Amino acid sequence: MRQTTMAKPAEVVRTWYVIDGEGQTLGRLATTAAHVLRGKHKPTYTPNVDCGDCVIIVNADKVEMTGNKLNTEKYYNHSGYFGGMRVRTAKEMKEKYPVEWVAHAVKGMLPHTKLGDKMRKHLFVYEGPEHPHAAQQPVELKVKG
Repeated sequence: MRQTTMAKPAEVVRTWYVIDGEGQTLGRLATTAAHVLRGKHKPTYTPNVDCGDCVIIVNADKVEMTGNKLNTEKYYNHSGYFGGMRVRTAKEMKEKYPVEWVAHAVKGMLPHTKLGDKMRKHLFVYEGPEHPHAAQQPVELKVKG
């Protein structure tokens, strides 16, 4: 009889991955990053334990969207005050806030719980090709597609 191995938080070994966003589609990039952040690529994946790895996304300003989605996709934010609804198009987000744009896409693909909050802390998004995590020796991760 086989035994199911359940990962314990103290036994989790994290590796660092770097994803180059240049020329990548936003959705494919976000699903790959969320997959690694959750730890689903590991054989020791446990749903109730943060066993994912750390992900660095560089060149967030060069991520693309297909079709006419840059003009039709809308991002909503509300301040909590009356009349505080703010609506931005994907084109505006890409031009002015590329880091938040990519991080928002990955956030939507992670659990919206306390465990998801811990996973989101392992995501690092940068606008240009440089990042300050060279000491962690990140491995390059290719996005399919």
